[in-house]
Amino acid sequence: MLLLTFEGIDGSGKSTQARLLSERLQDAGYETLLVREPGGTDFSERVRSLLLDPSLNVQPFAELLLFSAARAQLAAERIRPALEAGRIVICDRFYDSTTAYQGAGRGVAEPEWLQSFHRRVTGDLVPDRTYLVEVDLETARRRRDPDEDDRMEAAGRAFYERVTEAYAALAEAHPERIERLDGRRPIDVLQATVWDDVQALLDASGRAE
Repeated sequence: MLLLTFEGIDGSGKSTQARLLSERLQDAGYETLLVREPGGTDFSERVRSLLLDPSLNVQPFAELLLFSAARAQLAAERIRPALEAGRIVICDRFYDSTTAYQGAGRGVAEPEWLQSFHRRVTGDLVPDRTYLVEVDLETARRRRDPDEDDRMEAAGRAFYERVTEAYAALAEAHPERIERLDGRRPIDVLQATVWDDVQALLDASGRAE
């Protein structure tokens, strides 16, 4: 039916918006599937544990392949079957994260190569809409749980600056798909903006109630 993804740096508020949208769609009578990346299947959750383990030294290209392996399993096992069953799928991160984090943040590969690679990994799945929740690095830092200690969040400021710039470049390159949201705005205001856009997508697809 619809594939909706949420992107942004850690602490942007994207996960909150993904959850709220899923709940609101369910309240409106839609069948939804909410998944996170990496994760969403037994295999993908095990990969997630590896990727976030601060005790492991994972090389950048190996990191990219692990994220992509988890995504391939999620796409085949859960996302595609849900879409074929007419459900609305909401992903907390999808392949734009790999372009931003591993492509730009780690400097592993160019966006053009990654774009083709992502299509192979997901079996040509492309989000109907991607909501990019943007915040400055200081705001994101304040919002993150200080007790959380994972490998990705320990990457440093320069890394996150590259990630932020990559997300902005993606939004400029794909304005028809990526909706930019000011993550400093109140949660309910952001959710109203997302809801209005989803309703428009449903109207366009002929599935709004």
